[in-house]
Amino acid sequence: MISFWSRILNLVSPQRCVSCGLRLAPGEDIVCTKCNLRLPRTLYHEDPYENTMATMFWGRMKTERCAAFLFYSAGSEAGNIIYQMKYHGHPEIGVKMGRMMASEFMDSGFFDGIDLIIPLPLGRNRLRQRGFNQSAEIARGVSEVTGIPVGKRVVSRTQFRESQTHKGRWERNENVKDAFRLEDTERISGKHLLLIDDVATTGATLIACGSELLKAEGTRVSILTLAYAKS
Repeated sequence: MISFWSRILNLVSPQRCVSCGLRLAPGEDIVCTKCNLRLPRTLYHEDPYENTMATMFWGRMKTERCAAFLFYSAGSEAGNIIYQMKYHGHPEIGVKMGRMMASEFMDSGFFDGIDLIIPLPLGRNRLRQRGFNQSAEIARGVSEVTGIPVGKRVVSRTQFRESQTHKGRWERNENVKDAFRLEDTERISGKHLLLIDDVATTGATLIACGSELLKAEGTRVSILTLAYAKS
C-alpha cells in the first residue's frame, strides 16, 4: 500500500529508474519493472560452490560459497546501476540493491551459517573523495534482510595505489599486494564471514582482503558481490 505522502512526494519530486532514467511508477523502487525484468541475474547462488565465479578462486584462496547477483558489463542495466551508485553519489542505491539481492537469495540457503558480514574496505583517500563505501552500503542492505550483523573495523585498507579499472590480471594482483590489514582477530576467530564487494572482475582485491581475514584461526570466508564481470 503506497502511503498518501509517498504519492505526494512522487508528484513533487518523481523518482527515476537508476538504469534507464524513466520515471518510476507507484510501488516501484530503484529500478522500473521493465529494467528489473531485464537485469542479467547470474543465479550463482543456486550453486555457490562450482559456478564460474567460484572457480575463479580455486587454487588462489579457500572459499566456502561464492555468488554475484548480476552479470556486469559497461553500459548494461547492471553497469548503469553501479555507475550511478559509485560516481553520482547515491549510497542509497547500494542499500536497496543489497536488500533486493538478499531477498532473492534468502530461500536458497546461501546465507545459512554465516556469522558476520565484512564489507570490502576503501582506502581513506578514496573514502574521502566518494563520501561513502559502496560495499558497506550493499552490506547494510543485505544485513537488513538477513539479520546478519556487519563487522566494522575488522579489516582495514592500508594503501590504495591506483584504481583496478582497465588493469589486467597480473597488474591487479600487484596493485593490491599487502593492501589490507587485519584489525580484530579475536572477533572473527572461528567465524564464517561473508565478504561483500560491488563488482568482482579478476578477484584480485577480494583475494587480497579474504586472505588477510583467513589469518584468524578457524575463520571461513564466503564471497558475495552485486555484480560479476565475465572475462
